[in-house]
Amino acid sequence: MQPTPERASAPQLPGEEREIDRGLDREIETLAEFDEVLGRGALAGCRVQAIDLTERTSALLAADVAGAVFLGCPMREDAAAKVRAGGALVFPPVPGLPFNPYRGLLYSPDDLFAGLADGGYEATPDAHAYHWFQRTKADGDVLSSMLRAIHDDSISDALDELLAGARVVGVMGGHAMARGTESYAGAARLGRALARAGFTVATGGGPGAMEAANLGAYTAPLDDAALDEALELLAKAPSFTPSVTEWARAAFAVRERWPDGGASVGIPTWFYGHEPPNAFASHLAKYFANATREDGLLARSNAGVVFLPGAAGTVQEVFDNATPNYYESRGEPTPMVLVDRAHWTEHLPVWPLLQSLAQGRPMESRIALVDRVDEAPAALRRLGAAITPAARP
Repeated sequence: MQPTPERASAPQLPGEEREIDRGLDREIETLAEFDEVLGRGALAGCRVQAIDLTERTSALLAADVAGAVFLGCPMREDAAAKVRAGGALVFPPVPGLPFNPYRGLLYSPDDLFAGLADGGYEATPDAHAYHWFQRTKADGDVLSSMLRAIHDDSISDALDELLAGARVVGVMGGHAMARGTESYAGAARLGRALARAGFTVATGGGPGAMEAANLGAYTAPLDDAALDEALELLAKAPSFTPSVTEWARAAFAVRERWPDGGASVGIPTWFYGHEPPNAFASHLAKYFANATREDGLLARSNAGVVFLPGAAGTVQEVFDNATPNYYESRGEPTPMVLVDRAHWTEHLPVWPLLQSLAQGRPMESRIALVDRVDEAPAALRRLGAAITPAARP
């Protein structure tokens, strides 16, 4: 149950256009990269991640592998013995797992939802990984916790590579926002506007507002009518409850109708088992540790964050983002735009506290409250203009 990850057939983000030869300690994450590097010389010092090398035995037997590290790469026993003797470290695949802890690339929707069409959501790798997590998260087994940590670190490494050079805007909001509502349509238009403005849209990767923003980015290269039609199709399955299967199948029907969508990022977690990933983020960085996922999403939103109406999770994200802006622990504060004045001043009065925190500090000029979601892009541009050129990502 550990399929070798392949590079998703999705539009590329800046970090995917990587230089093939980065010298010592370079990472090799696809079989094509392995063959190219081997063709140029030695594998010495390379880190080879999650590639099936069972058909590359003769190459491994002949290669200089001093200082190389093989992470979860299936290979024949004679090849494994040879590379160990040649000074390489070999971390073999772990049998029986529904995920690969040494994964070199982020997930695609097709990776996580494989088997959906025939067996429903419970047959997918995403569901299997969640059930494994439920069985092991509190069993006290150091092996299980180590495997989760290795997996999440591999995901963080792949995410950093993907987003290198990207101007990332995070869009935060609750999972309960239903398809077919004006709020959902507004979040989708926001994602589309941000993507068309040249930003990489990043969300928590789940349903609701998160899915809507990823959907908007997905439809950004298409004509305006595509989003309107997609919203109509999705409204037939408004929520992931009671059926994740029907909710996800509706999304894949939209993807099949418009296969040439744009790229965006979703950063979901198996910590929330009731919250499946959405199918419109072209790249999914799914974590076991929710704290790592939340901090990582906000830290990588280097061009700002838009906060749509949400509940406890979104409130936490507001202040998780405000804290490094307050202390400037990540450098100059980045823009924060809260959408829906009534929600953030009356229902959950976060805005007054945020204003009080920001008063007299550099972050004061980087926060804004707007009434409508269509005002958010302009507010983001205005706040971003206050960032000094030296601090721009």
